[in-house]
Formats: sequence, structure tokens, C-alpha cells
Amino acid sequence: MCMVGITYSDAGVDIELGDEASDILYAAAKETWSNRKGLIGEVISPFDDFSGLRAIDVSALPPNTLMSMGFDSIGTKTELAERISKHDTIAFDLFAMVCDDAVVRGGEPAVLGSVLEINTLGRGPDSNIDMIRQLSKGYIQAAAAGNVAVINGELAEVGTRVQGYGRFNYNWGAGIIWFANKDRIFTGAKINTGDKIVGLREKGIRSNGFSLVRKIFEQTHGENWHEVKLDNKSIAEIALEPSTIYSTAVVEMLGGLNNDPAAEVHGVAHITGGGVPGKLGRVLKPTMFGADLDDLFEPAEIIKYCQEHGNVPDHEAYRTWNMGQGMVIITPDPDQVISIANNHRIEAKTIGKITERKGIRITNKGYFATQEPNLEF
Repeated sequence: MCMVGITYSDAGVDIELGDEASDILYAAAKETWSNRKGLIGEVISPFDDFSGLRAIDVSALPPNTLMSMGFDSIGTKTELAERISKHDTIAFDLFAMVCDDAVVRGGEPAVLGSVLEINTLGRGPDSNIDMIRQLSKGYIQAAAAGNVAVINGELAEVGTRVQGYGRFNYNWGAGIIWFANKDRIFTGAKINTGDKIVGLREKGIRSNGFSLVRKIFEQTHGENWHEVKLDNKSIAEIALEPSTIYSTAVVEMLGGLNNDPAAEVHGVAHITGGGVPGKLGRVLKPTMFGADLDDLFEPAEIIKYCQEHGNVPDHEAYRTWNMGQGMVIITPDPDQVISIANNHRIEAKTIGKITERKGIRITNKGYFATQEPNLEF
């Protein structure tokens, strides 16, 4: 007698559809391998298969080479993509979180691997395979922006362990391998008073502080807040603005692993959770110097919108969001740093300087700036 039991498909996992999704992501990853051709981290794949062996060529590592890794995820920004079914830029947020963290220590990001956990791929005409295609499109573009190769990616259907808005929910995390010359690692010791601070502009929220953003949206507009329009676009689409990836420009400034530096840089801060005071303060901790920031970029309008509707004080906003600058560079050579950033189509300007006096002082550009023009941290 033939027993008919519960199948994997009955549990919500379609093996064939899963293979198709893996093929899509593998094809996208393959397109990124040319980013590292001839560079440290070149991908070597003896045979063509998404589950096959892939390695990176490190046979030409020069003396004093250090290797490290970093890990991060997109966080709750994925809910915005879920709400408006737009997934083709979210990879920029993932890559920015790990690639831009690598250069903070003077590293050159080279190879990335990711884990994509989804609730389900669905079945038949109701499958979510188009969402995977959207994600893979962003995968390719973000890897090119960060000049990294995707060596591996894991896709897992985990059912109700991942939940969110609508029928397609996911968490996406990544690990980055980066290389650096030991003599160029940033310790903070080279930072001097009088060094200039260059801000690299961020036009969106990046991928931090979205728990607060979502709370403000829901309290202000209710459950269907993503349908609310602002300047003829939904607030969800505006807030979904992809993160700028700065690492390629900064690697050029630093010289990366093998090249001569194109600018003199004494420190780098990636403005994520903790904002400018938290991240710049961490870089300044070894010297105990301070900073005067008197010409910051304006925060994105969607950040001011959140401040207004959530009544978020400027002091709190500067500790939560990037407020207009996604990365800052400490340098005695601001003109060269700005020129390199501009060549990579990144807006940059001198936003302040390093001081003997401890603490960070900001000329306020937040929503409530007229009430409190100057902030101290």
C-alpha cells in the first residue's frame, strides 16, 4: 500500500520554485564577479553551478595585508518595500551598511555574501518570484556601486518566522570581507586639531532609525500610511530612497590595498545609528579632541517631515538619523577629498573642523532649528 503523507510543498516550500529563485540570485551574483577582475578578491569558480565551489584569489597578497569581516542587515526598512511592492533598490541599503563600514577602518571591501530569509515564494500564479527578480536587479547595481563581488548568497523560506506587510516578507543580512594595508589602518592617532571635516551628502534616511519612522507614520496616518502622498509621491516611496554607497570613492582617497592614496585622510565616520555625534565621537575618542560642525548639509525633507509629525527634537534627530551626511572624512586636504567625491557623483563640502575642546557642537539644520540654533553633544 502506498502511503500519502505530508509533503514539503504542503508545509509551504515549493522545491522547484526555490531552485528557480536560487538560479536568479546566482545569475545576479555572477554578474558582480567582474567587479573584482584583476583585483584582490577576484572570484574563482571551477564549475558553473549555484551550489558549486567559489573562492577568492588571494595569491598576490602583499606584505602587511590584513583581512577582516563585517556584518549587518537592512533592518526594518524592508517593510517600506513590502508595502509598495518595490524591491529593486533595497540592495543598496544592504551593501551600504557593510561596504561603508569597511572603509571606516581603512579597508577595501572586496567580497560579499548574504542571507535572504523570506516567508514564502508562494505557488503558481501567486508566486513571489518577481520579487526575487527585483531584488536581484538591485543586487547587481549595488555591487557595481560598491565595486564588490557577491561570492555567495543563501535563500531560505522560513514561513511565519518572518512576518511583515503583505504577502512577501523578508529579512536580508550580509557579510563583507575586506582587506587593508596594516600601515594604513585608522586608529584615530593621526587626527589633529585644525583638520577639516568633509561631509558626503545623503539624500535619504539610509537604513537606520526606521522603527521610529514607521511609528511616526502609523501614529500620524494610520495603518495604511504608505498610501499618503507628499509632493505627488507616497511617503513610503520617498522614505525608501536607496542609501548612497560611498566606499568606492573613499577607497580611491585611501589608495585601497595596493594603490597610492589620492588624498590625505586621517579618519572616516559612517553615519548610521547614533548619528553624527555618536559616530564622529567614536572616531575622536582616542585623541579626546572635539569638533565644531558649522555648515552641515540639510536633512532630507522626509526626515524633517518625521520630526514635525512626531515632534522629534533636533537633539534626538541628530542622534537617530544621518541628518544629511551619510559619511564624514577627517582630512587636512579637503579640496582633494571633495574633488574625488564629486568625480564619483557624490556631493561633498567642508562641514566643520577638529578642535582641542572636547565635545561636538552643531549649528542646527533640523526642523526646530529656529528654537535652538546650536546643539552640543
